[in-house]
Amino acid sequence: MDLSDRTAVRPVRSRDVVFEGRVWNVVRDVVDLGAAGEVTRDYIEHPGAVAVIALDEADRIVLVHQYRHPAGVVEWEIPAGLRDVDGEDPVATAARELAEEAFVSADEWYRLAEVVTTPGSSSETITVFLARGLREIPPEERHVRDGEELDMPIAWFPLQTVRDAILTGRLRNATLTIAVLAACAARDAGWRTLDPVRGARA
Repeated sequence: MDLSDRTAVRPVRSRDVVFEGRVWNVVRDVVDLGAAGEVTRDYIEHPGAVAVIALDEADRIVLVHQYRHPAGVVEWEIPAGLRDVDGEDPVATAARELAEEAFVSADEWYRLAEVVTTPGSSSETITVFLARGLREIPPEERHVRDGEELDMPIAWFPLQTVRDAILTGRLRNATLTIAVLAACAARDAGWRTLDPVRGARA
């Protein structure tokens, strides 16, 4: 059998918005599963997201230290953000998030992984990119932060050090984990598994 996921949306007989939130909604679908009959599923309707492993010439990646209220933790993460601009290409969103969160731009972009985060409760898909050929954005050109990101620390860590922290349970963010392990696997394969992507705007 083919070892790959496939899109196979079942017929939706009805859909209701049971909660309308500031960023995303909770919807209730009645889904026709054919011989299994109809089932009702509540889930978060999510616009999708992007995330970036920005790897410099010293084999270090940039991380941000951010408070996440639902989990009650301050965690190290890679730069990431929602796909909430209509019509924006995912790699362009990734470049914008990298610039806004880490004050970094990149010349080279590669698609690293595609992740369906919690398929039983959310429609969220995260596209993870690898960015190389990095440049620091001058202070006068940087995005002005607010909200949760106002005092968000930024730090650079060796990729291997982050990998070891993940494997020993000191770092638990799912997107960070998948991205770092995918980057390590691609590096160990001499980056031959990656294809460049176009469309980013630093």
